Amino acid sequence: MNFEYKSIIKNIAFIFCFLAGLFHVLNVSGVLVLSTQIIRIIHLMIMLAVVFLTKGLEEEKKSIFYYIIPGVGVFIAFYTGIYILNRWQGIALSGGVTNTTDAIVGVIMILLTIEATRRSVGKILSIIVAIFLSYPFVGQYLPGILHARTYSWERVSTFLFASEQGIYGIPIGVSATYIVMFCIYGAFLSEFGAGDFLHKFSASITKNLTAASAKTTVVFSTLVGMISGSAAGNVAVSGTFTIPMMKKDGYKDYESGAIAAVASTGGQIMPPVMGAAAFMMAEIIGMPYLEIMKAGLIPALLFFASLFIVVHFDELKHKRITKVERVEKKLTLWETLKEGWFNIVPIMTLVYMLIIGFSPVKAAYFSILILLAIAFFALLIKKELSLYKFLLSIVNALEKGIRSAVPIAIACASAGIITGILSMTGLGSKFSSLIINLSQGIPLLALLLTMVTSIILGMGLPTTAAYLILATVVAPALVRMGVPLLTAHMFVFYFGCVSTITPPVALASYVASGIANADINKVSWTAFKFGLTSFVLPYMFYYGPALLLQGSSLKIITTVIMALIGVFAIAVGIVGYFNINLKITPRVLIFASGILLIYQGLITDIIGISTLVLVYLYIFKFKVQKKI
Repeated sequence: MNFEYKSIIKNIAFIFCFLAGLFHVLNVSGVLVLSTQIIRIIHLMIMLAVVFLTKGLEEEKKSIFYYIIPGVGVFIAFYTGIYILNRWQGIALSGGVTNTTDAIVGVIMILLTIEATRRSVGKILSIIVAIFLSYPFVGQYLPGILHARTYSWERVSTFLFASEQGIYGIPIGVSATYIVMFCIYGAFLSEFGAGDFLHKFSASITKNLTAASAKTTVVFSTLVGMISGSAAGNVAVSGTFTIPMMKKDGYKDYESGAIAAVASTGGQIMPPVMGAAAFMMAEIIGMPYLEIMKAGLIPALLFFASLFIVVHFDELKHKRITKVERVEKKLTLWETLKEGWFNIVPIMTLVYMLIIGFSPVKAAYFSILILLAIAFFALLIKKELSLYKFLLSIVNALEKGIRSAVPIAIACASAGIITGILSMTGLGSKFSSLIINLSQGIPLLALLLTMVTSIILGMGLPTTAAYLILATVVAPALVRMGVPLLTAHMFVFYFGCVSTITPPVALASYVASGIANADINKVSWTAFKFGLTSFVLPYMFYYGPALLLQGSSLKIITTVIMALIGVFAIAVGIVGYFNINLKITPRVLIFASGILLIYQGLITDIIGISTLVLVYLYIFKFKVQKKI
C-alpha cells in the first residue's frame, strides 16, 4: 500500500513538473501571452504543489498525516493560487483595497510558503523568514534603532499576499522568468549528454598536467557551474564524477571533497549564469544583464586561477602518485570534441546571443531549439534515432528542469516575504544605518561588517536566496556610504556565494563530504583554506574597480596582470610551497604581497613585487645552500 501510494504521488509530481515546464517554454516562445502577475502566480502555485508531492516522503512512515499532508498541501497551494488569480486584478484596480478574506487567505499562503521552505530549502531559511515576519508585531518592544510601530495582522498579511512587494514581488518574478528557463536549459543539456561530455572535455584538457584529476574537477565544476543554479547542486552533479577520481589519484577523502566544494562554489560566480543571481542583480539595480556578466568575468577567472595554482602546488608539496589509468586519460581533446561537439554549440550560442543583445530567456530558448535540432540530426547520421526516446528525453528534460527550479522558486517566495517586511517597516534602512553607525563612516570597517553579515545571513542558503536577502538588507548600507551600486551588489553577492564553504554552516562542503564519505568539519575547513582568495577579491572591487572592467583599457590590463601575479602569490601562501616547503615568515610575506598586488595602485604594486622578489631570493639561496 505504501509503495503504491508513493508511486502515485511520484507520477502526479512528474505530470505537474512536465506541465509547468511546458507552460514556461510556451510562454517564452510567445505561444502563450499572459501578464507578468499571472505567470508569477501560476509558477509559484505549481512549485508549492510539487514541494508537497516530493518532499517529506523519503522515509517510511505509518502515521495518517504521512498520507494526507501531500494532498492537503497541494489543495491549499491551488486554492490560494486560484484565489489570488481571481482577486489580484480587482485589488489593483481599486488601488489596493482588500478585505478580511484576503487577509485570511494571505495568512494561509504565508504559512504554506514557510512550510514549503522548510521542506525544500531547509530549516535555516524558514527560521530567518519567521524572525523577519515577527518584526512588525514585536518592533514596538525593541530598543533604539530597531524600535518600530505595531502593524495589524491584516495589514501584514495583505501586504505580503496581495501586493507586488511581497510573495509575488520581484524575486518570484525573476524565478518565473529567468531562473526557471535556465534550469530547463541546464536540464536539456544534461539530458542530451552534456554532463558526460563536459567531464570528458575537462579530463582531455588536463590529462597531462600536474594534479590532473584536481584540475579536471576545477574545469568541470566551472563548466557545470556556469549553468547551475546552486553550489550544492553543482557539487551533487560534478562531484559524483570527480571526487572518486581524485581519491583514486591519492587525495585524501576530505581533500577531494574540499576541492570539489570550492570549485563548485566558484561556478556560481562564473558568467554567464552566475548562480541565477545575476538576473536578480540586473533587475534590482536596473542595469543590463550583459553589464553584470562583464563585471563578473575577471573576478571569476582570478578565482579559478587561484584554485588551479593551489591544487598545482599542493600536488607538488605532497608528491602524490597520479598515474592511475582511466578511460578519460586516453581520450584526446580532438576525439572528445569529435564525439560530442554538438554539446558545445548550444552553450556558445547562448553566450553569443547574450553578447549581441538578446534577453537571457530568449537566448536560452533558442539555444534549446538549436540543441534539439543538432541532437536530432546527430541521431539521424549515427542511425540511432528513436523518435520515442527523443521525445521522452524532451519530456524528461522539462520535468527535471522544473524539479531543479523548485527549491530556488520557494526560496524566492520566502525572500519576497523578507523584502516585503523590509519595505513595509523600513527595517532595511535601519540595518543600513546600523552598519554605517558601527563603521563610523570608515569604508574598510563598513566592508568588514558587511562581509560578516553577508556570510552569516548567507549560511545555509542557496546562492539566489542569499543574494536576495543581502541585496535588500546589507547592500544599501554600502551604497549610502558612497560605494558604487554595482560594486556594492557584487561585494555582497560574492560573500553570499562563499558562505557555502564557510564553516560552521557550509552547504557545498556538506554535500561534498557526503559524496566523499569524509568528515564534514575537515572538508569545510579545508575548503575554506583553499578558497581564501575569494575572501580577498571582493574588497578589491572597491579598491580596484578595474577588476570589474571599470576604467580605461590600460588601467584594466595592468590591474588584471598585477592581480594574476597577486593571485599566484596568495595561492602559494595558502599551500606553503614554492620549490621548497615555506616556513611561516616567508609564507605570510608572500600572502601579503599577493593582497598588495591585487589592490589597484602603483605603490602597492611596487611593494608587492619587491616582497615577492625578496622571498624568491630567500628560496633560491636556501636551495643553493642545501645543495652545497
